Amino acid sequence: MSLKNSRPRVAALALMVALAGFAAAGPAAAATPQTQTATQTQTTTATSTAPTSQTPAIPTEFVDLPTSTLVADNAGHEVTVTYRNESSADRTVAPQLLVESPDAGPFLNPTDLRVERRTATGCWEAVNLGSQTGTLFTDLTTAQRTLHAGDTLTEVYRVTALDPAAEGTVHPRVALFG
Repeated sequence: MSLKNSRPRVAALALMVALAGFAAAGPAAAATPQTQTATQTQTTTATSTAPTSQTPAIPTEFVDLPTSTLVADNAGHEVTVTYRNESSADRTVAPQLLVESPDAGPFLNPTDLRVERRTATGCWEAVNLGSQTGTLFTDLTTAQRTLHAGDTLTEVYRVTALDPAAEGTVHPRVALFG
């Protein structure tokens, strides 16, 4: 297995470790903004009447979507993520965008990119990025959604490389929970 193919797995593992740390660190750490890059969506709601310690859900599977080359021309490039829930039950899903650095480096920094998500009203909102082992990634915990049986999720992101020397691959995917 090449390093390039293992990066998404390493990033997912690192994210799971980080999620476990958030659960132990409490609400202050969980409220820290994460950066998101580009492609996918879903909704989850949780209600609580008394303070409880809950461990964040961990994805059980990822659906990889077609990748594209990161274009470093200081222009916004749209990435559309579409996922259909083909099961007969509701699913908790979360879109995620990975931006992978070249195998030999240099590794990308969150400041090398601007990632935005198109809102329901058509406006662009900034998405924060995390960074681990040469891969930038969007936060799964804030992107979780419930996708009803037979429904399709479409999320549009805009990725702008701010560093003209930035190189990499944009790898959208959808995390499936439970």
